[in-house]
Amino acid sequence: MIREALSGSLKFYQKYLTLLGFGSCRYYPTCSEYAKWQIETNPNILKALFSSTLRILRCNQFFDGGIDYPKISCKHFSPTRLQGPLPEIKFWYVPERNGCRVIKNTFSKGPSC
Repeated sequence: MIREALSGSLKFYQKYLTLLGFGSCRYYPTCSEYAKWQIETNPNILKALFSSTLRILRCNQFFDGGIDYPKISCKHFSPTRLQGPLPEIKFWYVPERNGCRVIKNTFSKGPSC
């Protein structure tokens, strides 16, 4: 329930209130998109909110900005065999030493190979 409320408020912000900021985010993905990905993928909602808050605080003229994908813990992944059609890939999880980076799938939604 909390995730849906936060996702709804982020959708409202992205649709209506970002017009006031004139594209002022210094990072890719934007801070609101980063928060949305954290809320959708991080199993711990408090960690997702904490990471999103830190990212928003870093988005100012004292930091260079750049590319900064969300980082989550990979402990909840388990290898499974898929049977039947493949599910739609929404995010790519890139393993790192202390967790995984989340990268959104931006490829076409056509049939998979």
